[in-house]
Amino acid sequence: MKYFYLFLSITLLISCGEKKQEKTEETLEEKAQRIHDSVITIDTHDDINVQNFTDSINYTQNLDTQVNIPKMKEGGLDVAWLVVYTGQDTLTTEGYAKASENAISKFEAIHKLCEEIAPDEIELALTSDDVRRIVAAGKKVAMIGVENAYPIGEDLSKIEEYQKRGARYMSLAHNGHSQLSDSNTGEQDSVWLHNGLSDLGKEAVAEMNRVGMMIDVSHPSKEAMKQMIELTKAPIIASHSSARALCGHSRNLDDEQLMLMKENGGVVQTVAFSSYLNTEKHEARSAYMAEVYKKVADSLGLAWYDRSQFGSLTDEQREEFFANYGKIRNIGEELAETDPNVPPAVNVSDFVDHIDYMVKLIGIDHVGISSDFDGGGGIEGWSDASETFNVTLELVKRGYTEEEIAKLWGENLLRVLDEVQAVAKTMN
Repeated sequence: MKYFYLFLSITLLISCGEKKQEKTEETLEEKAQRIHDSVITIDTHDDINVQNFTDSINYTQNLDTQVNIPKMKEGGLDVAWLVVYTGQDTLTTEGYAKASENAISKFEAIHKLCEEIAPDEIELALTSDDVRRIVAAGKKVAMIGVENAYPIGEDLSKIEEYQKRGARYMSLAHNGHSQLSDSNTGEQDSVWLHNGLSDLGKEAVAEMNRVGMMIDVSHPSKEAMKQMIELTKAPIIASHSSARALCGHSRNLDDEQLMLMKENGGVVQTVAFSSYLNTEKHEARSAYMAEVYKKVADSLGLAWYDRSQFGSLTDEQREEFFANYGKIRNIGEELAETDPNVPPAVNVSDFVDHIDYMVKLIGIDHVGISSDFDGGGGIEGWSDASETFNVTLELVKRGYTEEEIAKLWGENLLRVLDEVQAVAKTMN
């Protein structure tokens, strides 16, 4: 009889253990959500319009922008690098002065958001310690990147000024050759201004090292990028670029460049910009959607431009375009959902294909994540900050561990920032 009771006890123990195991078994979505909530999520490239940083219209509201505080909260995006962008103009004193004014207005707008409009909800970070402290306090984090050093003109002291205003990365060119560096756009006609960096650009690299500002190579030419890596004493970043082997756009980095990034110790922030992810899908979809967006814009009495026209737009036209971009895009996407003829969109799976490729080539420590929201970025599944979780979900589906996902979402970028600032201390 005693053996019967022993057998019964063992059976009950096994049964209870199985039930306990059943209870603790996570679904894929639950696992992804747990990881998403525990890691620090950083998007290194979000454009802004100063018109959205006023007392009456600002990021505390769920605006038509792809990034704002409500969307960050909904999607679990912790850190948004708000970008001080200035378009390329003439290499003249007048051009530099106008660009400088534009850049300063964007710096001031970001500070106003963090210090006056919503200090209880979002705070400006200058270091990785700041990021961790602010996230732990339950607030969102703003950081500042400068897209195009054109506004500094020929005055390198402005690099330190920008650093003091909060900038923690800067690119030396954008769409068009600057006074400092050739742009990737030179590939279109093989016309180069400096064959890489100008002498002033080489000095700018040293100055950025000295003040502890990360060098961003997403827009400069390949030759300029190679020269920056030769000159820099600190790791560099590509704030929003993907893999050229998967999509042959000149804004992406080829395998040689990716290997140079690894050797340098830097990080490539994979960008969710459809034309940099899958050319065929993007072109088919964008040609169709361009007509849809144009019809929407016309019905609202608003201007709509193709990206190929951006270089010829004035700053005012570009700002007006992006002020209305979110609204027009959202309406257009809603219309497309009910349209059986619309071609498939570039999506989160296409995006993570680029992450996979770069991780396999250069290692998990050198790859990160960016969106280029409100500057043309956004894909199906990550169309704005509210859908940020979908990126983590796709990474979990592909077998990335929590530690690896933490690196991709922010730890790699914060490591580079720490190293850049450590180099600056040794130089001063």
